[in-house]
Amino acid sequence: MATRQTARRTVRSTRTDENSIPTQQTVRTKSSLSNLGPAQRSTVVPTKKPVTASTNVKAGAKRTALGGVVTNIVKAEPRQPLSSRTNGTNQTRPIAPVPQRAKVAVYANAELAVPEEDEDAVSEMDVDVRREIDTKRDLAIAEPGFTIEDDGSSGDMSEEEEEEEDDEDWLRMTEEESLEVAQQLHQVRSTFQDEVDLYDTTMVAEYADDIFQHMEALEESVMPNPKYMNFQTEIEWTMRTTLIDWLLQVHLRYHMLPETLWIAVNIVDRFLSVRVVSLVKLQLVGVTAMFIAAKYEEILAPSVDEFVFMTENGYTKEEILKGERIILQTLDFTISSYCSPYSWVRKISKADDYDIQTRTLSKFLMEVTLLDHRFLRCKASMIAAIGMYLARKMLGGDWNEAFIYYSNFTESQLIPGAMLLCERLVEDDFESVYVYKKYANKKFLRASTFARDWAQNHSGAGWCE
Repeated sequence: MATRQTARRTVRSTRTDENSIPTQQTVRTKSSLSNLGPAQRSTVVPTKKPVTASTNVKAGAKRTALGGVVTNIVKAEPRQPLSSRTNGTNQTRPIAPVPQRAKVAVYANAELAVPEEDEDAVSEMDVDVRREIDTKRDLAIAEPGFTIEDDGSSGDMSEEEEEEEDDEDWLRMTEEESLEVAQQLHQVRSTFQDEVDLYDTTMVAEYADDIFQHMEALEESVMPNPKYMNFQTEIEWTMRTTLIDWLLQVHLRYHMLPETLWIAVNIVDRFLSVRVVSLVKLQLVGVTAMFIAAKYEEILAPSVDEFVFMTENGYTKEEILKGERIILQTLDFTISSYCSPYSWVRKISKADDYDIQTRTLSKFLMEVTLLDHRFLRCKASMIAAIGMYLARKMLGGDWNEAFIYYSNFTESQLIPGAMLLCERLVEDDFESVYVYKKYANKKFLRASTFARDWAQNHSGAGWCE
């Protein structure tokens, strides 16, 4: 027992107890309370080594008890007051160029201020400034008293004289004929009973009248100049026909919607109505118009690279994108205001309960009007009515009150356009155009061959009497 007690006492004396008071006084390397480090059990006070160049401590820095380095705090310089960026000599380039507003040319008479267009935008597609602006400038220089802010008349020519000079206007009617048409339309509207199908969700009967009234109000604003080829210097109507025929091939090759084709042709005609385009850039205008129309109407529009492939690398990707900017700026981004004849055909087809043969034949006849510049005078609603009227005639039908009510056109208004279509169908080279080959397919009920045979058998004005 004594031996065990002696051993225990020896272990207790040699064991280190955390709570016991140390026998020797601890020495710290720093007297500052803010930099207290761990206690060092050493009887010898370590001396600090002088900082030499071989150490990694920067000048002015201090080591902590843990071995870290604290650098001196640098005072932040006071901020300079805000100043204009133009004060410095080296100005940074903005992320995107800021569009410039139209410049105003001030003439000596101080009465005419015509906005000048950007030279870069005009030269990118080899087009001149608008003919209307050039005409007004010439008049301003020749006649100091001429101003733009007039009563709407151009020069001393009255509206009656302009109508007399336009001999190509086949839509013109006499006062007696116009009065007779108005009376007939009024009579049909007052007596015809429209059967509204509230369950037909495609025609939205509750809003159909308001929608078509809005479409009718927009038709005038998106119509091209029917005589724009008079001030074109290098292109002719036959070249426009070739361009439209090529667009028909591109449209069918990429399986685009019918509205895309009509929007593209409308963009081409409206652009050529205000810009002079060289022959080299005519196809660029067409492919760019199709590119814009596809982006607006298609769900999956072809890419720019595909449109470059369409032209067999005749134009680059950059040229098409530049052309897109120029066309949209020229047309003031007015694309959605145009409504194709297909919208009006859907309304007129209600008169014959949406007969598939009549609609297919009318679609072919409407696309034929794209190749004939004489139909630039027609609104989209009238082109739809002419196509439906001639299709009904070819299939042995008549133009009854239901068709007059839904189309808002009488038979006397549609006969001149139908005769122009028949003249086009019997031409010798008509079978070579792509629209004939397109509708000669069984998919389209061979509408083109049927229409051409009928027109050849009924040549003359006897069929419309």
